[in-house]
Amino acid sequence: MTREKTMTEVQTAIVVGGGIAGPVAALALRKAGITATVYEAYPSTADGIGGTLALAPNGVAALRTVDADEAMAAIATPITRMTMAVGGKRVDLPGLAGVPPLQVVHRSDLYRALHDRAVAGGVTIEYGKRLVEVAETGTGITARFADGSTASADILVGADGIRSTVRRLIDPEAAGPQFTGLLGFEAVAQHDVDVPAGTMTFAFGRGGYYIYWPEPGGGTRWGVNLPQEREISLSEARAVPSSDWMRTLRAAYADDVPGRDLMLTSSAEELQVVGSLQIMPHVRHWHRGRMVLVGDSAHAPSNSSGQGASLAIESAVQLARCLRDIPDLPSAYAAFERLRRSRVQKVAARAARINQAKAPGAVAKVLMPLLMPLLMKTAMKPEKTIGPEQRYVIDWDAPVTADPALR
Repeated sequence: MTREKTMTEVQTAIVVGGGIAGPVAALALRKAGITATVYEAYPSTADGIGGTLALAPNGVAALRTVDADEAMAAIATPITRMTMAVGGKRVDLPGLAGVPPLQVVHRSDLYRALHDRAVAGGVTIEYGKRLVEVAETGTGITARFADGSTASADILVGADGIRSTVRRLIDPEAAGPQFTGLLGFEAVAQHDVDVPAGTMTFAFGRGGYYIYWPEPGGGTRWGVNLPQEREISLSEARAVPSSDWMRTLRAAYADDVPGRDLMLTSSAEELQVVGSLQIMPHVRHWHRGRMVLVGDSAHAPSNSSGQGASLAIESAVQLARCLRDIPDLPSAYAAFERLRRSRVQKVAARAARINQAKAPGAVAKVLMPLLMPLLMKTAMKPEKTIGPEQRYVIDWDAPVTADPALR
């Protein structure tokens, strides 16, 4: 049985942002009986832009709520085994029993799949609509865009990412994204690594952390988190010739196996410069008046978590449930934040600890090969560390209550 809208007075929604959380939020709102239109700042879909992201089992389960899981699976690569490599030693990472595999997917392919699913589901998506300001009344909210056009609805959902305009409108003093001390790159090497298909390896080389897995069709896809003292913008990073970045990477991983061969057999022209990796620090206010944040605009853990996209999808679905079941808007938003804040903060804290290991100091680099096997046997207990994250499934049909003691 599928729950439809029963109580809420919200009939229409403006969703700002057409990346991942935006289309999912619009689909979930529509499932709850609320008409949502997505307004995206860029002039078109993000075809070919961005690197690879991971969707954990909980993220896939949330996509299933809006019937987008199959479209995602058609463009994704399942990861069935994970290993860690440090100082020439390789250790299998323990996994969770009874959960589906991690799915890795190109960000732009996921954007396109969610766009197509949203349009097929009756959602209107308008491009070239960069939000500049809003005006609220007692009965609704109007958004004004940079092109001079406006849109009005009962609520406005900010799904506009880590540099959110909506977050600033909710709280002009809100903190912005925070640099992690790492710079990201990605490419596909012609070199084939000697591991089974579906194996993802987390490698700690002398020059920095990197990750790789066999690419379907041949070659090896890899991503690098290179330690960096100074944050640079994405435009600054991409202004540097790719050949210069590739020389830097080849020098950093010259003594690593298979890092050296991965860098040497990768084309500078195909190098994806991801830029300085960022996270969202604590966001004090997730909502104000008729505005509310979902996804990276409210919570963007480091990519080390493997949960950024999955948490964004979850939040989009949970917001729709709260608006469906709680007629009073402030109470609905408060229930949404109660459902989400503790969960996303725990994930962010775990990712922060991983980031510290990605760029270890001189002493840690010496000790890590010795400590890693012991760490795998003792501290790395998957049910404790990632079980609550990956086994999380949203019960769409369960009613949401405004009572803080209940969910």
